[in-house]
Amino acid sequence: MGMEKTVFGTTKNGEEVSLYVLRNCHGMKVKVSSLGAAVVSVEMRDFSGERRDVVLGYDKVSDYEANGSFFGVVVGRNANRIENAQFELEGKTYHIPQNEGKNNLHSGPDSYAFRLWECVRESEDSVSFHLNSPDGDQGYPGNLSMTVTYTLTNENELKIHYEGEADQTTIVNMTNHTYFNLNGHNCGSVRRHWVRLMASGFTPVKDEGAIPTGEVLNVEGTPMDFTKGKIIGEELGADYTQLHLVKGYDHNFVIDGWDGTLRKIAEAEGEQSGITMKVYSDLPGVQFYTGNSLEGVKGKNGMTYRDNSGFCLETQYYPNAVNEKEFPSPVLKKGEKYNTTTVYQFGVR
Repeated sequence: MGMEKTVFGTTKNGEEVSLYVLRNCHGMKVKVSSLGAAVVSVEMRDFSGERRDVVLGYDKVSDYEANGSFFGVVVGRNANRIENAQFELEGKTYHIPQNEGKNNLHSGPDSYAFRLWECVRESEDSVSFHLNSPDGDQGYPGNLSMTVTYTLTNENELKIHYEGEADQTTIVNMTNHTYFNLNGHNCGSVRRHWVRLMASGFTPVKDEGAIPTGEVLNVEGTPMDFTKGKIIGEELGADYTQLHLVKGYDHNFVIDGWDGTLRKIAEAEGEQSGITMKVYSDLPGVQFYTGNSLEGVKGKNGMTYRDNSGFCLETQYYPNAVNEKEFPSPVLKKGEKYNTTTVYQFGVR
């Protein structure tokens, strides 16, 4: 048990980046960085007792400063996509940066993913990072005060708690963008992983821009059906338009029975390691992404990642929700508290 703090490196501006190492009584170890409030590694023992690091990442601060794949980071003020990089709030139209074609992805090139967060609390089992985002930052209204806390429990849970407040009505939709490979980050494709999603609906996308059509479709009878659990690669190459558009799975799944309470939304297992992961969230959606654009990315320990080297389960409000009246709203009213939790619980089969 316990936490240690080390120097990870320095940014191109000469600012020191800290690395916080959390351990529990089972020997599980989690490293998080003050740059991007990023999960840098999650180490645990597999069924044979061998230690494996089950998240993709980098060795150097400079790579996290670039981080086109968003490895491990906290994404905000709004995760995922906003169509035409604009939205209306309380009668006013806001324009935000276009950084994926004409759309906005993960709040643009100045995402919280690339910022140095301030450590405001540390304890034996947790670390809290704080960020002040001023009015007009990334094009959003309101001064936002945001804190993200990582806690490692003796139940092998990595808990991520987000809390924030703004002085104007704004959008807040935070997520964590960790890529998992439960066999180990250096073990190749996750196509043989087993995954189950507690989601009998998904939001289909219009085109390669991955903006939802506004509908919610039933997954039954389609390659999008993970309700009973299946191998990721089983239908990854199916002749299905939604898969062709985004080169695999990169879709928002609609959590069954969502009511704002914490519930199990997904589970996964690595076929080589026997390492399992259960995901809990109080949010209405989860982006299941199979790392379709990782080809050639140079990762940690000299590893070169390939397409499908990792998968993400990004808990969230649906993509483009601010522009879709029927979707659960990511709008945070002035004075309201943003308060949401995601839990990744690890085990061995």
